Amino acid sequence: MRPKSSRSSSQLLRSLRSLRVLVAHPQDRDGEELVRHIQRIGCQVQANWPPPAVLPPTMDVVFLAVRPDVSLDHLEWIDGDDDPVVVAIIDYENPTVLEAVLDIGAMAVIGAPVRPFGVLTNLVVALKAHRESREQRQRITKLDGKLNGIRRMTKAKTILMESRGVSEEEAYKTIRDQAMARRVTTEDIANAIINAEGLLNFE
Repeated sequence: MRPKSSRSSSQLLRSLRSLRVLVAHPQDRDGEELVRHIQRIGCQVQANWPPPAVLPPTMDVVFLAVRPDVSLDHLEWIDGDDDPVVVAIIDYENPTVLEAVLDIGAMAVIGAPVRPFGVLTNLVVALKAHRESREQRQRITKLDGKLNGIRRMTKAKTILMESRGVSEEEAYKTIRDQAMARRVTTEDIANAIINAEGLLNFE
């Protein structure tokens, strides 16, 4: 059986031809070379300069030229809920450019002048890093939700234990029985108990 990481990498490589790519780069030799090479990879490409504040729908990847004299503060799609993979194109290294590269969340960096060698590798590495970052954020969100649920269940049990003089086990059984009777989750009952206690203590 092939390792899971190997299977996912193969799927990633097979998906390249379905990618929708925006090249946000001045229409110079580097920009034209970049567009041609991405087209040779098989991606669907469109070019736009200056970088648009709002991306065209369902854009997967943005190759973005980072220039000291071009502000990127207007880009609404940076750090959005469905942010694209960003590959930065730089022709100069200084603190301002490096800070901009970090601020846009670039997953890979290509130096200018642009050469065909390295574009595909940087694209694949960026896609993998972006996917892993998104999966990590999803796991963290899920764990945060579970932890919050545990906290609220503990609070609800404490309320019942103090108001009814019952044990923790009996408090949980009450919550579980109410959930079964009302055909809702135990989390729903816990929230109802907390909300009710808040109303009773309202001043």
